[in-house]
Amino acid sequence: MESPSTHISMESPESPWTLSPLQTPSPSLLYHCIASLHRHDGNIYSIAVSKGLVFTGCESNRIRAWRQPDGMERGCLKAPSGQVRAILAYGNMLFTTHKDHKIRVWNFTVSDSFRCKKVSSLPRRSSFLLYPTQKHKDSVSCIAYYHAEGLLYTGSYDKTVKAWRISDKKCVDSFVAHADNVNAILVNQDDGCVFTCSSDGSVKIWRRVYTENSHTLTMTLKFQPSPVYTLGLSKTSFNTFFLYSGSSDGSIHFWEKEKMCYRFNHGGFLQGHRFAVLCLVAIEKLIFSGSEDTTIRIWRREEGSCFHECLAVMDGHRGPVRCLAVSLEMEKVVMGFLVYSASLDQTFKIWRVKVLPDEKICFDYFDQSDSTKTMDCETSPVLSPSWVEKKLQVDDIP
Repeated sequence: MESPSTHISMESPESPWTLSPLQTPSPSLLYHCIASLHRHDGNIYSIAVSKGLVFTGCESNRIRAWRQPDGMERGCLKAPSGQVRAILAYGNMLFTTHKDHKIRVWNFTVSDSFRCKKVSSLPRRSSFLLYPTQKHKDSVSCIAYYHAEGLLYTGSYDKTVKAWRISDKKCVDSFVAHADNVNAILVNQDDGCVFTCSSDGSVKIWRRVYTENSHTLTMTLKFQPSPVYTLGLSKTSFNTFFLYSGSSDGSIHFWEKEKMCYRFNHGGFLQGHRFAVLCLVAIEKLIFSGSEDTTIRIWRREEGSCFHECLAVMDGHRGPVRCLAVSLEMEKVVMGFLVYSASLDQTFKIWRVKVLPDEKICFDYFDQSDSTKTMDCETSPVLSPSWVEKKLQVDDIP
């Protein structure tokens, strides 16, 4: 492993902290890259954070564990199959998906040394022999876990979503969710509502049938034909929710949930990325988006409204930003975040972000019915030669 090295743009002689390139009247965000790591395992497809560890899954069959926040490697899991496209960590449980279309469940402990043990594979061999339909028929692209019920949801390129009860390792429901690849899945931990998005251009909302394990479609959100690659869900201090979706055209659409029902109303879209938005994380009032244009953008939603501003464009990767994870570091006045990003340039970066209290806001918000102000914050992405060559050969995002 390379020793962690600082990668900083616009660095000043006095401090490694970088002001947001968006020069608002009162800059409200600082960031810097505290580590840039490279492993020869191929592209990193997935990141998860839990118990002071960061897990990364890649093209190979190795799942690596890194220490927060410095990125020192703590251990490595070796699975029977590679292409780990999705990772989810909850407590001491780790869920991973693999090229053989299986989901593996691990238990890990963190003390003086890192230890991890595989608990099971889904579906279990006995279940697969009795019920072959329980296994996904194509790559498992995304996973989500409903804590209250112990249900693991998996979405696949076979267009289906499956629900697994972790207590007895059973598949309790399986349904065709979309007309194309299922690219991302989320669960609202407050009510168990399930959100999925697809290359068919739609976002769908599902609910479990009361006292049953089956699921029913309650709403379809679709505003353009562009494939939707990623989702984010944010809870406000007013106990409502914002749902975000990232599309292949570079836009981020968002919907606000009505307080007294399960309906989501379209609120507008954020525009700034030049190419496809591949990953989203919503935490507190911030939205982090990673794009094919090699950049990570940080957006802030104004409390009590649908207005958003772009606080920063973090430019450090040389290829599409494939996955993101964010953890919160609370401070008295300044909110601090650790941002973990991986790109198809085969690097894994760790960023520290500090957000000052809201001051004057300059909005980067677009709505078809509203004339708004656009900030000049264009960047010039520099794609790796291998990625350019790949894009000339095929249009699909890996």
